[in-house]
Amino acid sequence: MPAFVRVAAVSELPDPGKTLVEVDGDLVALFHVAGRFHAIDDVCTHDGGPLVDGELADHTIACPRHGAKFDIRTGAALTMPAVRPTRSHEVKVEDGQVYVRLREHGAANGPAAHAMPTAAAAAAASAATTSAASDVSPTGTASTAGGVATAPGGPPASGAAATGEGLLGRPLSEEIVREILKEVKDPELFVNIVDLGLIYGVTLAAAAETPAKQQISVDMTMTSPACPAGPQLIADTKRALGRHADVAGVEVRIVMDPPWTPDRMTEAARDQLGIF
Repeated sequence: MPAFVRVAAVSELPDPGKTLVEVDGDLVALFHVAGRFHAIDDVCTHDGGPLVDGELADHTIACPRHGAKFDIRTGAALTMPAVRPTRSHEVKVEDGQVYVRLREHGAANGPAAHAMPTAAAAAAASAATTSAASDVSPTGTASTAGGVATAPGGPPASGAAATGEGLLGRPLSEEIVREILKEVKDPELFVNIVDLGLIYGVTLAAAAETPAKQQISVDMTMTSPACPAGPQLIADTKRALGRHADVAGVEVRIVMDPPWTPDRMTEAARDQLGIF
């Protein structure tokens, strides 16, 4: 078991206060709140942002990049886009000095994240993702070129929710496109990309080779530039829209400006994630 390491004097950190310390080579965010010290990894589990640079409110620290909040006592993820806790560490105070002992990676600690899916939902999502992957050919992966992300069309993946036949039979419009896109869900949060606020714009234009059909361009963002679900969301978007008989092709353009923030979510998404 790692030993306790002195990281600061009690007098060096105001109450409330926060600072970055190094413990056995790991960067740790140290907090002093209500007379007690707490320590967690200085890593937002959403995209690796530095938590110590965020806003501290009572026992909650907000990642400065996308606003994900964590409990400084347990490391629990309190709000999306983070869905996994960050690691917390043991802290003790002796003779006016603060000591931290690292917990092992992956050690269970504290309550589950408020936005974490249930075990049953997570298992279902895992099975759906596996099924969807098996339906994609070796040449069917998403790609990015010249700032425009593309993925093959074709029928929807078996892991995606089926779009209602009523929508597929109605004339295309921006409203219909957005309704169809509600069938595309974030594989970690289980909330559709429209209610998450990931769709910045939808454009329809007559297809050059088949004027009777429409070419759809979708401006989509991600909750972070390195979002691991990005390729799947792009592919699922193209599959969902490609089922409509009036669609000639779908282009998905990834837009990171303005950056996504939790404020872009609808009330329905907040209710589903338990964010009040």
